[in-house]
This record gives sequence, C-alpha cells and structure tokens, in this order.
Amino acid sequence: MKKRFLFNTIKKYIDHKNALVITGMRQVGKTTLMKQIFDEITAPKLWFDFDNPLDMLFFEEIDYNKIFQKLKNQAKATGDRIFVFIDEIQNLPEITKIIKFHIDHYNLKYIVSGSYNYYLKNLFPESLSGRKFLFILPPLSFQEYLYFNDKAQPGDLIPDFKEIVINQNRTGFEQRSLDYNNYIEFGGFPEVVLTKDVEIKKAVLKNIFASFFEKDIKILTDIKDVRELRDLILLLVPRTGNILDITKLASELGVNRVKIYNYLEFLEGVFFLQLIPKFSRSIDRSIAGGKKVYFADTGILNVIGKVNDGQLFENAVANQIKLYGNLSFYNQRNTAEIDFILNNETAFEVKLTATEKNLIRTKQLAEKIGIKQSFLISRNYCNLENTIFPMFI
Repeated sequence: MKKRFLFNTIKKYIDHKNALVITGMRQVGKTTLMKQIFDEITAPKLWFDFDNPLDMLFFEEIDYNKIFQKLKNQAKATGDRIFVFIDEIQNLPEITKIIKFHIDHYNLKYIVSGSYNYYLKNLFPESLSGRKFLFILPPLSFQEYLYFNDKAQPGDLIPDFKEIVINQNRTGFEQRSLDYNNYIEFGGFPEVVLTKDVEIKKAVLKNIFASFFEKDIKILTDIKDVRELRDLILLLVPRTGNILDITKLASELGVNRVKIYNYLEFLEGVFFLQLIPKFSRSIDRSIAGGKKVYFADTGILNVIGKVNDGQLFENAVANQIKLYGNLSFYNQRNTAEIDFILNNETAFEVKLTATEKNLIRTKQLAEKIGIKQSFLISRNYCNLENTIFPMFI
C-alpha cells in the first residue's frame, strides 16, 4: 500500500515526547497510515483498536501507574520507551487523561487516531494542552491521486505558486487532463481512487455517505431528526461556492437560525464541508461576515446532488489550495469578488477559461486590498501569465 504524503511529515515527530493525533474524515486512510507508521517502529510497540471493547478494557483502570505496568509487560519492554498506537480514541474519552499522565511521568509515546474533529477539538485542548501534535488527513490531493495510480513520484506539497507557473506546460496539461476530470468527478477517497470500475466507485461513495449518517451522526451527536440534517445538506448542494444566507436556510428548512449554525458547525467539525470566511484584516470582522460553503470531497458532492461545471471546479480548487493554509474570500458589496485569498497574502480567481480581462481585474482588486500576489486558476488551457492549471497544484 502506497504511503500518503503526510507519512513523511509525521515521521519527523516520532521521537518527540508529545502524543501524535491523526484525525480527518471517515475512510480517508487514517488507520492505514497509522499501521504504516507502526510497521516502521523497531522499538517495543503495541496496537489497540477502540472499536473493540476488549482493547478499551485494557485502559479501564483507576490507577494510571498500573496501566503503564500492564503496557510494559504486554510489550515485553525492558525500559520505559514504548510506542502505543490507539485507533478510534473517541470511543474512550478517559484516554486523554491517561495519555497526559503517561507523558508527564513515563517515556511512553502515543500515536492515536480519531474520526471526529467535532469531538476531538472539545476533548483535547484542555486534557492535552501542550502535549500533542495534531495532523489532519484529508482525501487524496490530486498529486497523491496521480501517485496512487502510478503516474507520479511521491512528493511533498509545493507552496510556491510562482514555481508551479514556471514548471507547468501544455504537454503536461494534456497528459493530466483526463485524470483530473476523473479526480473531480469521483473525488479523493483512497478506496474510490483505487477502484477502476465506475459503477463500483459510485457504490463506494454512497456507502461512505451512508456510514456518515450511521456512525458519525448517531454516535457523536444528540441530533433527534437526522432528516433535518440530510435536508440541510441537500439545500447546501446548489449553494456550493456561494455566500450562505442563514436566515433563508432556516426558513426553507423550517427551523431556527441557531439550529442551522449548530448543524453547520457539526458538518465542518467532521470535515464534511468547509466554510470559508470573508477576507478581513480584522479577525472580528472576518468571523462576523457571511461564509461560502464547499464540500470536502467532490465525489461525495456529486453523489448527493448535481452542481454546474463552474461550481464543481471551484469546489475542487478550494480543496486543493486549502492544503497550503487558511482560505478566505473577498466580496466588495456584491459588485466584485476574489474567489480565494490564501493566508491573507495570495489571491486566486477561478475560471473555467481564464482571460486577459480576468487577469487585470483580479490583480487590480487584489492590490486594492493590499494583496500583492495574485493568480488565475483556469480549467481550460490558455496562454496567460500568472495562470495556474489545477492538475499542477
């Protein structure tokens, strides 16, 4: 099994005392990634799966020192350095206190995974403050998609977009275009990417969506009416790439605004979608403004409903450049807009076919708000400066 690009990043933190926490959407490959790290470790090590009640039983002990002795005996370790891998930690909330105690008193290294950021973000800040490194594993990037299909070498993200502009060419564009079409249609879940049959790909995507309702919602929330959340998701599909009007959503769904906000927080927390705020030099104003919505995987988006080509492409680009940092967008009183601003310093305008007029307008608007670097991202090939094609991101 090929390794995700995040594998090499995580390896750099293996010798540090802090716990390593891997989270992300269901079925993006967290368990596989952990097992690959596990296989690399030559020191005493143990594996626990908290979907198995018997594995949880090992840690259901009031005395944390006794738990350490049990771990040491189980690993047949002569010293204190033991690597403890735990999959699906959200099934035992008490584990964070145990991990903290063992980090503070022993030389145990914990590498753990959990599917639910919505839960983990509330679980970890206090319990493991200053004692963890958090890694988010998204669906495959397009470069990983190529690598998993034996069409590229393993690599790392290249945050220098000027370098991408220099190195891209028409031959590469044409060679990768068909793959990119497939990528944005079916998304980046590893099982989907590695499945060749189109109908089976669709069936796998439907299963992933179904498991989201069967496990994530029922296990981790007190949502009484799952149909409400389902209907909200269906209302969000045609709004992909648009600024959300919470009042209108609440009216269409027949619930209050607070409920809509709670649902959106949950959907973002489990990585089902991302909400991008308005660009502002002021943090308060950025939080207060309306947000644009994008789905975390275009394959899932296509299973749920249909959007136009422009929306689908913009959603795919949002997921691609999100890997490089924090995204926002700029909207000038609904008369002019910049699709994405990365880390408050680089502007991107997304077009199916970019033009010289788009380039000039984006540059002028970006400079007006103090953004000196701007690019167009074009789905179709064109010969313009500062234009990036998505198959090179």
